[in-house]
Amino acid sequence: MADVSLKEIRKSYGAVDVIKGVDIDIKDGEFCVFVGPSGCGKSTLLRMIAGLEDISGGTLSIGGRVVNDITPKERGVGMVFQSYAIFPHMTVRENIAFGLTIAGTSKSEKDAKVQEAARILQMEHLLDRRPSQLSGGQRQRVAIGRAIVRKPNVFLFDEPLSNLDAALRMDMRMEIGKLHRQLDATMIYVTHDQVEAMTLADKIVVLKDGHVMQMGAPMDLYHNPENLFVAGFLGAPSMNFLDVEVMDVQGTEAKVAHAAMEPVVLNTKGRPIVKGDRAVMGLRPQYLSADGAGAGKVEGKVTVAERLGSETVADLVLRDGTHLIATFSEDRVLPADQAVALQFNPAEAHLFPVGG
Repeated sequence: MADVSLKEIRKSYGAVDVIKGVDIDIKDGEFCVFVGPSGCGKSTLLRMIAGLEDISGGTLSIGGRVVNDITPKERGVGMVFQSYAIFPHMTVRENIAFGLTIAGTSKSEKDAKVQEAARILQMEHLLDRRPSQLSGGQRQRVAIGRAIVRKPNVFLFDEPLSNLDAALRMDMRMEIGKLHRQLDATMIYVTHDQVEAMTLADKIVVLKDGHVMQMGAPMDLYHNPENLFVAGFLGAPSMNFLDVEVMDVQGTEAKVAHAAMEPVVLNTKGRPIVKGDRAVMGLRPQYLSADGAGAGKVEGKVTVAERLGSETVADLVLRDGTHLIATFSEDRVLPADQAVALQFNPAEAHLFPVGG
């Protein structure tokens, strides 16, 4: 079993607390992504799992074994770093086999493992090349191959695609997804890119300031964010937020109003929404429609529209100066300063307390 369990994990550098009591359970074979803004602690958490950072408090277990004081090489993990960290004077074959060479693995076993890793990564034809003869994506495959040959219980990826251009990132993202299905291995992946998180993960852990803000399946977090941070972090373009007045609350339903919107009734989902207070309504750009569908209605003027062929992304300014992003799933011509009225389904909107 290669399950990973973090219980009340803490990390401090002197008086500075970086990781502040994190609890995460990752199942055997699960693809778990740590996501969050720069400085949230995601890479530090990954390095603690790898054994490259000491644990200040809590318990870390891999495969049911507590590994707090166990050296990195004894933890059964393989790590792929943001930088490729491959040797320029060695061939691809020698780079992939480097860890096995250091461990004194026999030549026949080493050759067999390198050949198998090359087959999985579709790079048999590259084994005799040097890194200078490879593209960025190919170099990252070499780094992944070096982890594969060790047959680790857990693969750790620290922002492995951030050095690649957009097209290569998409290709490598798909390759890593295929690799997970092939190996059926436990993988923990760190990124600040929420698109990578949404497309790769079985489970997403959203981090902020050393705390877990929410964790769960990608679509659960997308459709049911627990707080404003998660709601705004996941999704592209980001969720729109409108400052609204709570006119009335009846059970789990609240009637809210905004200067550019007709009053609408929203589900509070158990959140502490109080009559007479201010609240924040969240609405994803994709859920705004110009075709008359939905009981909710908001009005504004177009400031700029981006026509992308398959979709159009429009920035609107509302009567109170609030900006709203709307995404239409087809090409639309929306001249600047054009007044538009957009509809939405209130069931697809979210309501949060101010600051929540």
